Amino acid sequence: MLSSSKSAVLGIGLGLAVAMYACGGGNKEAAAPAGNDQAAAPAQSQAPAAASAPAGNGPTGSATVSGTVTYDGQVPNLKAVSMAADPACASKHNGDVPNDVLVLGDSNHLGNVFVYVKDGPVTNASYTPPTTPAVIEQSGCMYTPHVIGVQVGQQLEFKNDDGLLHNVHALPQVNQEFNIAMPAERKTADHAFDQPEGMFRVKCDVHPWMNAYVGVLKHPFFAVTGNDGAFTIKNLPAGTYTIEAWQEKLGTQDQQVTVTDNGTATVSFTFKRPA
Repeated sequence: MLSSSKSAVLGIGLGLAVAMYACGGGNKEAAAPAGNDQAAAPAQSQAPAAASAPAGNGPTGSATVSGTVTYDGQVPNLKAVSMAADPACASKHNGDVPNDVLVLGDSNHLGNVFVYVKDGPVTNASYTPPTTPAVIEQSGCMYTPHVIGVQVGQQLEFKNDDGLLHNVHALPQVNQEFNIAMPAERKTADHAFDQPEGMFRVKCDVHPWMNAYVGVLKHPFFAVTGNDGAFTIKNLPAGTYTIEAWQEKLGTQDQQVTVTDNGTATVSFTFKRPA
């Protein structure tokens, strides 16, 4: 992590709810997160997750869309995540626990932004989902990664690295809500979504500071920014596309771009803190 990295979270209310071995779905919740009033996350070191080469009968090509996402505004100085409610979680960390609701790197580059093709020649096509699952780890009583995309029909695997009780409570609006108990001895759980859907929250009722966000697409043309704010979407056929960037507290932005065969188009997004 770069020494000059900065991070912070936008404050939101935190509700405590404990579900022990909850296996049934509850009431639907809005896609917008209730979140937690916790705090500051250091910039993450992993590279942005770029979409892999698509499979199936949808159109592919040689064009690329890349760019950066930045944050413009005063960075709030908020509290770190408190795990005092579960000493077993707190014992897995030395000092304050960062929260990745708002992750900023050098020059206020913005991480954890989901960038994808919203409209264009690929959005109505069908693509065979990858056989390799996407993975969210429950490690240190946090979800990693915090933001992820999957294709319709692709397995999303949840791993429990903590040896503690967790539960995976997904709150989609289009797909079916589910709640999977993950006691200490259960190491993995899998789920696949059968409908495309915009970003929705996954939470742990046992540890209410644990939140992740999932987007389900018919196509593989998406990426998640790392701490450098960068994203790359490859293998696009030539054409005109609407590219959308989503951040859980700062909303969405769209830009239109035209790419040619073997060409690269650059798109930049700047998010500002709401008034």
